[in-house]
Amino acid sequence: MANIPIWPGSSSFHPGDTPFGFYDYNPDFQKDADKVAKFCALRLGYPIENVELQDINFYAAFEEAVTVYANELFAYKQREDFLTLEGTPYSYENTQVDLQNAIITPNLQRIVDLSEQYGTWAGVGGNVDWYSGSVVLTSSIQDYDLDAWATSQGLTGSDVEIMRIFYQGPPAINEMYTPYAAGFGFDGDAAAFAFMGGGYGFGDNFLMMPLSYDMQTIQAIEMSNDVRLSNYTFQLINNKLRIFPVPTFEDTNENDGYRANIWFRYIEEEARINSAIDSNATGSITNESNVPYNNPNYTQINSIGRSWIFEYTLAIVKETLGYVRGKYATVPIPGAEVTLNQGDLISAATSEKEALLTRLREYFDQTSRQSLLERRSAESTARQSELNQVPMTIFIG
Repeated sequence: MANIPIWPGSSSFHPGDTPFGFYDYNPDFQKDADKVAKFCALRLGYPIENVELQDINFYAAFEEAVTVYANELFAYKQREDFLTLEGTPYSYENTQVDLQNAIITPNLQRIVDLSEQYGTWAGVGGNVDWYSGSVVLTSSIQDYDLDAWATSQGLTGSDVEIMRIFYQGPPAINEMYTPYAAGFGFDGDAAAFAFMGGGYGFGDNFLMMPLSYDMQTIQAIEMSNDVRLSNYTFQLINNKLRIFPVPTFEDTNENDGYRANIWFRYIEEEARINSAIDSNATGSITNESNVPYNNPNYTQINSIGRSWIFEYTLAIVKETLGYVRGKYATVPIPGAEVTLNQGDLISAATSEKEALLTRLREYFDQTSRQSLLERRSAESTARQSELNQVPMTIFIG
């Protein structure tokens, strides 16, 4: 123990005295390094007790404390802003992106990207192409294998996802208006005419009816088709299409030499999967590990942050001193032995580091965008409640 250098009571910091040199050339860091070393030594009992550390041990702890503070801060900022930052291009080639000194305004770009996936499935946009296909409707054939159709098109069933199957019949408005009935639109169907009450054309007669009448007539035609006429429907399970009811010759028009088709829309599964993966994102923020945060400028850390750093430096120094003293459980002295406090130092350092990190994270959480908005809302509610207590006078003019 007698040969181990101890803290001499003062130090003089020079660039290169820290392990990584992140902040060695910052003037404020240089000034605080020796002050922090003295602060930690005094808190550890110097000059009453010897402190078995050298100046570089204090400097290393100081650099680590600044870096831990920055990591906690930027991890918080990263969680706060990552939905906006993801996909943002950056470049390390010419300049380092300085996010910690930037004000990041939330935007909806990632929300729009997510909504494109919903648009694909809903058929109202999206970023995956829809294709058309059809199978020939054959009388007395109820089941149709769309995997077989895909194979005939050079695809496989697993490559195709059927999005929509439809038969687009003539709209009800066509049954209201026809050029062959002087605007009465029964299209040669006396029963339909009797039911619908006739149409009132596009201006080829002089009777103007309210728009509400047209709307009611359209609804009546559609219900008539659903109830009185054959109501075709389908069932699709595992790319196997079943038509209800079983098609007849009349349905397929085979007697006229014309074959009716069942149309459908589909997407390619590979395209859907690839639409969710941007493989050309080189030079963009793709995950938490490549968000371009730099080491902080120590000068810009305010007194609140520096106070935390000083306390965390002391906790690291306690831990280091504990390990140093742990090499010697006891030290013989004339007529007795001195027991060192290794266990106390390490235990205190561990609990202090945990408490400091918890306090810092809670502070950051309390200043998050969500917490600040909630606090502002609470303040607004409290202010309005206070104003409601003000007596309301009666004005007599």
